[in-house]
Amino acid sequence: MREYSGWLKHLNGGRMSKLTVKDLFAAKGKRHLTQVFVRTPHEAAACEEAGIDMLVAAELHDGQSSDYVGIRKAAPNTFLTIGLAINTYAGQAEILRNAYRLMGVGADTLYCGYGMPTVKALADEYIPVVGHVGLVPYRNSPFGGMKAVGKTSAEALRVYELTKQYEDAGAIGVEMEVVPAEVATEISKRTKMLIIGMGAGVDCDVQYLFATDILGDNEGHVPRHSKVYRDFKTEYHRLHRESVAAFKEFRSDVLTGAYPAPGNNVSIDKKEFDTFLKAIK
Repeated sequence: MREYSGWLKHLNGGRMSKLTVKDLFAAKGKRHLTQVFVRTPHEAAACEEAGIDMLVAAELHDGQSSDYVGIRKAAPNTFLTIGLAINTYAGQAEILRNAYRLMGVGADTLYCGYGMPTVKALADEYIPVVGHVGLVPYRNSPFGGMKAVGKTSAEALRVYELTKQYEDAGAIGVEMEVVPAEVATEISKRTKMLIIGMGAGVDCDVQYLFATDILGDNEGHVPRHSKVYRDFKTEYHRLHRESVAAFKEFRSDVLTGAYPAPGNNVSIDKKEFDTFLKAIK
């Protein structure tokens, strides 16, 4: 495991400043970086306070915002990747137009699930791009199904070849998902790009998890490579029951006349009230 010692801390008023692409490359082989997929500005702010290096937010498939603008504002000093919506834009001109828009709202790099010519087109416009190899959930790939990729020599070689294609196209990194650790380690040694690991072993340059798994509020399948650090699901269920109880109590108070009580109201001086009554008679 690579050591943290010797890494330059970027300080800005006593807190870590936002990393640049140059900083990310400089960290390769020197220290591991952390990346979290966040859903809300609240999660983004908590990640920044915790010292998470990189955040990911997504543009939804209908082209609408998943509040990446709010996420950027909540974590102004954290490197932010925004994912271009998949299967949404037709042609490179449209993709480029939206890429410029996302960079304009504060993205530091874009996640691109389109083909290599599009990756190259973005990189040629000096837009930092991140690709995806291994298990790619949204794509019907030759690897087939929701399973690990690279457990045979042929599959491992294909992951390596795709990684190098991204490098040749100008990408700054690839998310490498559910690939054997040994394979990811060897590929990482052979590329200048960042290998952003999700279930791909300890030697990836960046370790990437979803906030929903870290916080333990995932209502669906929790992948084996994830680690749950808190039990927000139970707490959310408890808060829901407490919310229902509070709303019932409010309704009951209204029906019985307990709310609003005198202390919830404002008052008017009797003389002023009498004058008011005369005026409306």
